[in-house]
Amino acid sequence: MARVLIVGAGLTGSLCAALLRKEAPRPVHLAVWDEAGDSGGRMSTARSPYNPQSTVDLGAQYITCTSHYAKHHQSFYDDLLALGILKPLTAPIEGMVMKEGDCNFMAPQGISSIIKHYLKESGADVCFRHCVTQINLRNDKWEVSKETGPPEQFDIVVLTMPVPQILQLQGDIANLISECQRRQLESVSYSSRYALGLFYEAGTKIDVPWAGQYITSNPCIRFISIDNKKRNIGYRGCCPLSWPVDSASQTVPCVWRGRIHRVQLRWLHHFCTWFSVSPTCFSDPPASHHSLAGQKWIPAFETSSLLPKEKGTACDFWLMR
Repeated sequence: MARVLIVGAGLTGSLCAALLRKEAPRPVHLAVWDEAGDSGGRMSTARSPYNPQSTVDLGAQYITCTSHYAKHHQSFYDDLLALGILKPLTAPIEGMVMKEGDCNFMAPQGISSIIKHYLKESGADVCFRHCVTQINLRNDKWEVSKETGPPEQFDIVVLTMPVPQILQLQGDIANLISECQRRQLESVSYSSRYALGLFYEAGTKIDVPWAGQYITSNPCIRFISIDNKKRNIGYRGCCPLSWPVDSASQTVPCVWRGRIHRVQLRWLHHFCTWFSVSPTCFSDPPASHHSLAGQKWIPAFETSSLLPKEKGTACDFWLMR
């Protein structure tokens, strides 16, 4: 039985695994590795430590199906809608730009539920905290090394990781990327994003007419979402709120590594100033009835970042023998 490794447990990796399980002409052993502690990638969802039913999206906030996607991939949306994993987004999103034929969907159980669904469908062995460092060709097999543990061999390796991480891989894979391909990959432009989620006590209401809002007049905050309102589930349990911010801004300088709690507090105070909310509810450490969840999308390179500013080259690689 062929052994297939998919590196990356985000949307691309999980859907790839599910499609391979469904479409492969013969049985294969599937493995999915991710360096993070959970699946989702840039579609991650965090849970409140006090109420696991209360979740906040720290990546993609909703799904847009364009007319082009509907024409070619409607069955995927139909399946997710039939299972209740997706539902139409009916809550108001201020500043949203709608194009003719677009349909927007939200995930009632959090955006990462889409990834978890496809991973379950794939039946793959999913391993977290597996950071791939080298890929070498050994006796017609791909030998994949990670930061910890012995290397493992596979017949096929699929890389769905961000471009900077692909370019820093060591071993024979470095020689497989042509100069033309390397230039194309290096031309992909990225910027860094940090997402912060807050969980409020049950019954807390944030008195605004929208469930989400695009911010254009602030150099740091880009989007704010009140997840309960976005998902049309009222204010049962905790009230989660999230917003992505631009870490490249000089308005609120931060040191990301090693002082994550201080970083969160700085963004909290920036948020409070923006919304004219008293910051006294955010103590250091936070009061027991509040909790925070943070996600910064960073590649292995300190000087690089993950989210594309503009459309770039696709970064999925297949290694086959």
